[in-house]
Amino acid sequence: MNKLADIQTQPLNYELTHSLAEYEAGKVLLIDKPYGWTSFQAVNKIKYAIKHQFKKIIKIGHAGTLDPLATGLLIVCTGKATKTIDQIQALPKEYTGTFFLGATTPCFDLEKEVDATYPTEHITNKLIYQAAKDFEGDIMQTPPVFSAVKINGKRAYDYARAGQEVEIKAKPITIYSFEVTKIEMPLLHFKIKCSKGTYIRSIARDFGLALNSGAHLTSLRRTMIGEYNLSNVTNIKVDI
Repeated sequence: MNKLADIQTQPLNYELTHSLAEYEAGKVLLIDKPYGWTSFQAVNKIKYAIKHQFKKIIKIGHAGTLDPLATGLLIVCTGKATKTIDQIQALPKEYTGTFFLGATTPCFDLEKEVDATYPTEHITNKLIYQAAKDFEGDIMQTPPVFSAVKINGKRAYDYARAGQEVEIKAKPITIYSFEVTKIEMPLLHFKIKCSKGTYIRSIARDFGLALNSGAHLTSLRRTMIGEYNLSNVTNIKVDI
């Protein structure tokens, strides 16, 4: 069952505080993406606002996707600043969020219903802290089947939604730090700093396995991309 249709999205409002010339010359906008929005929808909202205000279409793109069920820092580049997107995407990312221990979902987050439950009585705080420590460093990670990873020219989620099984190859990533910020069984609160291409949903799955149980992601917020910080987000307010 796909739960996205049941999500009540929060409004995304963007105030045009710059001139057309400034947007064309290149602006790097720090957006706090609301829950329920895709990154593509957020970019289109700003693109439409600029078109609506200035009667002109300019080039706009984002520097790193956030899933619809995630919130937080989304960097949107306009005009000539779109040339820096690859550079920004390569920067380390920081996330906070929660894992639910003892249950899994097919997509490793709340987009689909729980498909299996596992024992948690054996999970101690010591085991949790040690497992988090073991994730730090260079590791191999297999992306979720419900992801935008391309396989033979198609997105992995297209195969998954069609009920087709495909093999997704593991890839190297780096977990710079994995901090357990609070344990409220069955919820685990975390802060993770990681490299480009890391799927926190996959960390949830693998963390559950490391505990000889199961786990899935229940909340996620991106707080930093390189030196870009969520506390410095662009003022957002437009209603169109």
